[in-house]
Amino acid sequence: MHSLITEGDAMTAGAASGMASLAWLLVALPLLGAAVLLLGGRRTDKVGPLLATGLSWGSFVVGAAIVLQLLGQDGADRGHHLTLWNWVPAGSFQLDLGMLVDPLSIAFVLLITFVGSLIHVYSLGYMEHDPDKRRFFAYLNLFVAAMLLLVLADSYLLLFVGWEGVGLASYLLIGFWNHNPAYATAANKAFFVNRVGDLGLSIAIMTMFVTFGGVDYATVNEGVAGANQATLTAIGLLLLVGACGKSAQFPLQSWLGDAMAGPTPVSALIHAATMVTAGVYLVVRSHVIFDAAPNAALAVAIVGAITLLFGAVVGCAKDDIKKALAASTMSQIGYMMLAAGLGPAGYAFAIFHLLTHGFFKAGMFLGAGSVMHGMDDQVNMRRFGGLSGALKITWVTFGLGWLAILGVPPFSGFWSKDSIIEAAFAGEGWRGWVLGGAALIGAGITAFYMSRLFFMTFQGEKRWTDDVHPHESPRLMTVPMGVLAVGSALLGLVLAWPFSAEKPIVTWLAPVVGEHAEEHGPLGKYPLMIITLLLVALGVFLAWRQYWRDDVPEVAPRGSVLTRAARVDLYQDAVNEGLFMRPGNHLTRVLVFADAKGVDGAAGGLAALVGGLSSRLRRLQTGYARSYALTMLTGVVAVLGALWVIQ
Repeated sequence: MHSLITEGDAMTAGAASGMASLAWLLVALPLLGAAVLLLGGRRTDKVGPLLATGLSWGSFVVGAAIVLQLLGQDGADRGHHLTLWNWVPAGSFQLDLGMLVDPLSIAFVLLITFVGSLIHVYSLGYMEHDPDKRRFFAYLNLFVAAMLLLVLADSYLLLFVGWEGVGLASYLLIGFWNHNPAYATAANKAFFVNRVGDLGLSIAIMTMFVTFGGVDYATVNEGVAGANQATLTAIGLLLLVGACGKSAQFPLQSWLGDAMAGPTPVSALIHAATMVTAGVYLVVRSHVIFDAAPNAALAVAIVGAITLLFGAVVGCAKDDIKKALAASTMSQIGYMMLAAGLGPAGYAFAIFHLLTHGFFKAGMFLGAGSVMHGMDDQVNMRRFGGLSGALKITWVTFGLGWLAILGVPPFSGFWSKDSIIEAAFAGEGWRGWVLGGAALIGAGITAFYMSRLFFMTFQGEKRWTDDVHPHESPRLMTVPMGVLAVGSALLGLVLAWPFSAEKPIVTWLAPVVGEHAEEHGPLGKYPLMIITLLLVALGVFLAWRQYWRDDVPEVAPRGSVLTRAARVDLYQDAVNEGLFMRPGNHLTRVLVFADAKGVDGAAGGLAALVGGLSSRLRRLQTGYARSYALTMLTGVVAVLGALWVIQ
């Protein structure tokens, strides 16, 4: 079987059996935790966080057991379809609520539950003194449940339910400290920008229903062959709009930096390992559509290339440690989108980089939280420096994540990001040079801004304010950081395993996304690897010279035109305000005026006219017989006069 998805109704390749039949527990356990903590109120304040953490680990155990079952089966038999109940009985349209357990969905399950559970443990220490930590853990559980529903759904409609659940949970988590107006505004911004993407996804689902007569994956994939090119391209572009909103891709990326207003564990969970990867999952899961609509696939690759450079440039100018990491996330998701747009040559590598990125970026976000914990919640890297001595564990674990994202061998990013660069250069004609060149330049800029972040925070001279006394975080925070650091160092090597004929991650995903179409670009594999490492070394050297060897000014210098633009996110907010917000406000005012003076005015004027006529006609009803007789006489005279005139 070429692919569990592309070969007709692949979800029936095997009915759920064994541990796969318990896949519903993956969603049910964290959802139960959220319900207990939210409905139990203050009575669950003490036990609630521990319960939420335990249930999250319970989902991981179930997921790990399912993986063991799938590993014992042949590749073609690793697809299990679990039907729960008839969800939408609407005449001829019948849709079951079901779950699809296959190599793609279960890879996400392991990432979400394992990294998510580590973040739950970290949060026990980070949020220890917060009076509302029970509610925080409830939102964490709700988010994990929604994300698991999103990746396990067997239809686009059920995926959309998880998609909206993730949006709701992220809104609640970003605005958790909503007593601060700026944080509440950041949550609203994320919510509104994501609604733009959600509109694209919802229209895509409606178009699927009209075109294919159903919205489950099997029906859609079977109908692709008989659909016309224009319709498939439209569906692909609408799916891309949805992916851009959720994954903070150009031009819907403006919410990600502001979303750092949430507690640091939120940044690690939502903006490193899970939510922002939902768009990549959507594109890869819809690969049958994109394979049949090459123009839509090209649009995905171009958006990814633009975003990876956009985020990298912005990251070079940020002094807020969390916002610098947010820009890095935007850029790295751009790499994944670029790979997903390359088709069969890149699908597996998009997921590969997604998995490695989930570990090293979550580890660095937790490391940033540890730095903030030891620095009285300061985030300005110009007030850090020399923290390697005071925060030794944080320094080491963060450093491993730094080496991983740089792509230094043998750390994780080397195996996954270099695979994307190589696949990009293998594209036909100008696409290979443009997309590959963007990915290569992005690697060099990544090395610069991540080294800048690392050196400004941990190396060089101390630039601390007098009121801070840096100290290492408690074990509840450092142990998860250590586990993620091990993943940052080794996961890429395990999933790539250069001693085998094919990368294990590629073999694992082949039953879902098809056989990997390996191609070599004009530069060749090893020369391209050397060029990439030289660019990385150059980026590290430039950052070392400016931010470690030389003194870092405590106040940011004015900088170049590009630097000033990068500090304000390349004017993305100004563009959004100029093109959408202000015209939208003016349009709203015009519509309100038209509604008040036009619609309401017409209705009110008609009512006043009828009322005025009624009041005047009412005066004729006096109740006196002589008045009525006089009126009748007047009428008769008027009629006779009219008849006389006519004659």
